[in-house]
Amino acid sequence: MATIAACGGFTLSAILLNLASPLPLEFTGTRTLGGILIVAALGIDLWAMRTLHEAKTTILPNRGSSHLVANGPFGYSRNPIYLANMVLLAGMGFVSMNAWFVVLAPVDGILTHLLAIRREERHLLARFGYQFEDYCRKVRRWI
Repeated sequence: MATIAACGGFTLSAILLNLASPLPLEFTGTRTLGGILIVAALGIDLWAMRTLHEAKTTILPNRGSSHLVANGPFGYSRNPIYLANMVLLAGMGFVSMNAWFVVLAPVDGILTHLLAIRREERHLLARFGYQFEDYCRKVRRWI
């Protein structure tokens, strides 16, 4: 839920910033690129959710993980859902031609790292120990 709230907060921020101080984003293919990014982000989100469901573990970051999932998109990124959220924000910026979304996407990533990922990784290390350390050596945090 916090992830959805954060995306909503950044979306509202980008819209309000654009009203106060427009930062247009216009080049050939802007909207096409945005559409591709949005579809890719939603695809990664759905793939990650399905992978977690198949592993019979929670998608909710405030609940304890019952299994360490290292397959599907989690074999490429330890945080595919957070990564997809950043890509989604950037895609929304290109589709709406509002550069504030693109500017705020990495801010979302930094805050997600500081406020969620570090806490989640401490939990996973405590819960899975060496198995999680090995996973961290093999799979990058983002991409």
